[in-house]
Amino acid sequence: MLLLNQQKKRRVLMRECGMLLPVASLPSRYGIGAFSKEAYEFIDQLKRAGQQYWQILPLGPTGFGDSPYQSFSAFAGNPYFIDLEELVREELLTREECDMADFGHREDEIDYERLYHNRFPLLKSAYKRWRSKGHTAEESIETCGEETALFCLYMACKDHFHGASWNVWEEDIRFLVPEAVMRYQKELKEEIGFYGFLQMKFMEQWKRLKEYGASQGIRIIGDMPIYVAFDSADAWAHPELFLFDETRSPIAVAGCPPDQFAPTGQLWGNPLYRWGYHRETDYQWWKKRMEYSFELYDVVRVDHFRGFDEYYSIPAGDENAVNGTWEKGPGMELFCQLHKTFGNLDIIAEDLGFLTQSVRTLLEQTGFPGMKVLEFAFNSWEQSDYLPHNYTNNCVVYTGTHDNDTLKSWYHHLSDQDRSFSDRYLNVQNPPEEEVSWNYIRLALSSVARLAVIPVQDYLGLGSEARINEPSTIGKNWRWRLKPGALTESVLDRCRELAFLYGRLR
Repeated sequence: MLLLNQQKKRRVLMRECGMLLPVASLPSRYGIGAFSKEAYEFIDQLKRAGQQYWQILPLGPTGFGDSPYQSFSAFAGNPYFIDLEELVREELLTREECDMADFGHREDEIDYERLYHNRFPLLKSAYKRWRSKGHTAEESIETCGEETALFCLYMACKDHFHGASWNVWEEDIRFLVPEAVMRYQKELKEEIGFYGFLQMKFMEQWKRLKEYGASQGIRIIGDMPIYVAFDSADAWAHPELFLFDETRSPIAVAGCPPDQFAPTGQLWGNPLYRWGYHRETDYQWWKKRMEYSFELYDVVRVDHFRGFDEYYSIPAGDENAVNGTWEKGPGMELFCQLHKTFGNLDIIAEDLGFLTQSVRTLLEQTGFPGMKVLEFAFNSWEQSDYLPHNYTNNCVVYTGTHDNDTLKSWYHHLSDQDRSFSDRYLNVQNPPEEEVSWNYIRLALSSVARLAVIPVQDYLGLGSEARINEPSTIGKNWRWRLKPGALTESVLDRCRELAFLYGRLR
């Protein structure tokens, strides 16, 4: 297994550390984190804190529920992240226009409804001014790749049909009849050009920010969801990739089986892949997707890695996940194809949850580091794989992820038995409130894991008000923002001290 040996050899060379903070959670002037001066300042803070990585969430345009894991395209960027102040400097907007827009008044929370109603009119004004400078609608699309251009057409059509998903559009464009596609491309030329303009500005600004990070020794860890949304350009433009019937309706959808946390399982609703077709085409779509991901990120965290070994298939139309079944995924064949095309890939496998031996074998064969989460470790009734004494160095340790509560809130919600076990493991008794999070941060940084990533909320000792996402709930997630000035010099200095102490400072 050449892949296994090369991956392992490369991954045991150094100890490193980073912080987890979604772009949307950055402080900024206009309602949501963006590729603004605050993003550059955060990179400077990472460097001062002795970090080498900034981990973010998916950068795709969000749909229902504002989740970055339910995107309108696997090959497009979120226009909310475009820095409005940069558009002012380019004389595409005025400062007064930006300041007059109502994005909400809370520094620590994103108001997505206000963003939707007020950000896009500003961006459309910027596009019109860009067009008035002699640029053409076609010019913006020329900067996009093939899949991103399809997304622009998709969004223009979606707007034409008042935001409806593609499965209820007029039949000719729903089935991509060539004559219909040509007609909509002509009729919606300006709308398509607008979305192309957004993608052009997104990529210009993101690449500039990423390059600045590289110049400061900061690498970006990005997230690639295993599934795409049904309401997406991917599902519309490439129905052959998915388990659809002749009407292009899902036969089965994705989710998770019932467990102690969700008695009826989790019904995600994403379309499942027709893996036989992917195999017949040498996984070309996955190669394009991986190429795009590595254009955005230095390291890719592949979400729900288990699904490549076996995936949970729920009959379409079911109200819950009880009647789902496990089906065989592509396994090592996919990763061999990717390795053949790209060579060694900097991938982190999200291997959380119950793992079968076949999943463990697949992870071992790829050589990718898996994830260890301390919040999963302290069950007083069992010896957990997430306890640091069970780690190998080929893993990435987290105190928690975007789906977990903050350390401070998690600790106070532990049962008496689990908290007692945790305190004995850390050799602390009645720790002071301000030291609770730091105790677990020390544990993560001192472990043998080659990379330790800590959510910013845990470094700040924040409570559940700073939680990013609570799975299986809607209406309250993806909203938290870092307040300006919250990452003080004293916090950064302590981060650096611990990075040095545990051999993670280059």
